Amino acid sequence: MTVSIDLTGRIALVTGASRGIGYFMAKQMAAAGAHVIAVARTVGGLEELDDEIKAENARSGKGAATLVPLDLADMAGIDRLGGAIHERWGKLDILVANAAVLGVIAPIGHVEAKTFEKVMTINVTATWRLIRSVDPLLRLSDSGRAILMSASSAHSARAFWAPYAASKAAVETLARSWANETINSPLRVNSVDPGATRTAMRAQAVPGENPDTLPHPSEVAAAILPLASPSLQETGMLYLARARRFVSYPDFPAGTDSVKV
Repeated sequence: MTVSIDLTGRIALVTGASRGIGYFMAKQMAAAGAHVIAVARTVGGLEELDDEIKAENARSGKGAATLVPLDLADMAGIDRLGGAIHERWGKLDILVANAAVLGVIAPIGHVEAKTFEKVMTINVTATWRLIRSVDPLLRLSDSGRAILMSASSAHSARAFWAPYAASKAAVETLARSWANETINSPLRVNSVDPGATRTAMRAQAVPGENPDTLPHPSEVAAAILPLASPSLQETGMLYLARARRFVSYPDFPAGTDSVKV
């Protein structure tokens, strides 16, 4: 694998790191020299990731991982994670808020309350709690970078995807507000639309689709990796991973509360 950026000495936190895009983001960041704090519920996936990072380290001398088995529904656990990072490293350089759940693909009136609440808890509330926990740590970095995973459904409002789409729209709004709050600091905050990817979540959402027609998550991770670079200047934007480009939000300027009609 060719690593295009140098993350030597950087501390990176990746959620949903046991599979899919999060797994390969963690692996590629470690290969670029970062110490990755890998968070996921699935211990087996984290251990596999750790084995691969150790094998790469043996070859190149770069990268390491700290494994954190954690269910992001455990809000107090997210708070403790921030405290532990501060105690051990004193800062955080990179956040990849990748963990999410799909819920169900169904008419909005057919979605059970417990399903909707779980989607909002993991995708939105846990993301906010994570931001609250690590924002002070990212501000202690000389070039903090926050990457929040979104989806095209946040904008398309695709039929039958309402809970997931609404949750990703909320995540993008959190990212934009956070970016506006930190625009005069070294911290850069951006959302990412990875596009359709060969993941378990995609297979759950579109079971009849041929996965071989979709990019592998390692390819998508490689496209996103530059957003962790200390040289990145963009903030408050949406990055389209398939196109490998940023797009601006076309609505009201930052700070506008109303518009004349």
